[in-house]
Amino acid sequence: MTKHEEPTVIKKYANRRLYNTGTSTYVTLEDLSVMVKDEDDFVVYDAKSGEDITRSVLTQIIFEQENKGENLLPIAFLRQLIRFYGNSMQSIVPSYLEFSLSNLTRDQDKFREHLSQTFGSTAFDAIEDQVRRNSELFARSMRMFSPFGAEGTEPPASQSEGTGDKAAKKDEGSSSDIDLLRQELKDMQKKIDTIANGK
Repeated sequence: MTKHEEPTVIKKYANRRLYNTGTSTYVTLEDLSVMVKDEDDFVVYDAKSGEDITRSVLTQIIFEQENKGENLLPIAFLRQLIRFYGNSMQSIVPSYLEFSLSNLTRDQDKFREHLSQTFGSTAFDAIEDQVRRNSELFARSMRMFSPFGAEGTEPPASQSEGTGDKAAKKDEGSSSDIDLLRQELKDMQKKIDTIANGK
């Protein structure tokens, strides 16, 4: 399939069939998956209502891939993702994930080559370690933005400390957490840049 400057329009009919208006043929979710991998952009509209249903169709493709045993999304990640729905952090999560994946996509070739040369068979161990560190950093970020901090760590309002003292300590702790987070982000970016540049 050829790539287009404008996204290819896919229409989904009531019988769940998908019609590619660019090639005038019916296609399957597998065909759309191939288009995504080939970076052939498309949008999907409900043929009857005209509603843009691209997001749900892409989600359906992921669901199909996961059902085939090609598990890309860890269970812990899926659980955490579900918890964010309706959460005050919901609006931040999409841009965070998009930013992380964009960086990974941009440097994936250099990253893969360098890992292979440097670590050999232990490359996946290094990746898992980095993923674990990223997850911990993400969890800490989420706790910082949460109005009550980590679950079970906020002292009751009836504690003997005065309101002013508690507010001052909370501000001091938040500032310290932010500084620590910034430093960890800088350190992590340096490591990624070093690996990506093959230094």
